[in-house]
Amino acid sequence: MKKVYANERLCMGCGLCEVYCLVAHSSSKDVVKAYLKERPKPVSRIRKEVHRSLSFAVQCRHCDEAPCVEACLTGAMNVDEKSGAVTHDPERCVECLTCVMVCPAGAIKVDRKLGVVAKCDLCATSGSPVCVEKCPNQALVYAEAPP
Repeated sequence: MKKVYANERLCMGCGLCEVYCLVAHSSSKDVVKAYLKERPKPVSRIRKEVHRSLSFAVQCRHCDEAPCVEACLTGAMNVDEKSGAVTHDPERCVECLTCVMVCPAGAIKVDRKLGVVAKCDLCATSGSPVCVEKCPNQALVYAEAPP
């Protein structure tokens, strides 16, 4: 299964992955409207970690044996049989946060406004992750295995 991999040697910590992810998951698909006008404010499914000179993006790893799927109390977290991606059904989510607690990557975010969690969906509706497409330094790669 193709996943998003981060190369910390190339990441400059610009945070554009977070910006483009938030806009891609907004209703307007417009950066200004998404940040300033949309309510509830859309949530980016990726975040950057920075420690001194090291930075990298953190998003769902779509684990082969996903602990979030095992821990989900309502069945909101599932593995898509066709793609192998870990999916989230916000209609079934009750914001119990068990998935957040068991995620080994710390990649699941909480959307407090909607009362659900938010996680990387690999931009399933567009075909390829926007964070990868827009990364100016090509620090994010969408591939079958780590580069």
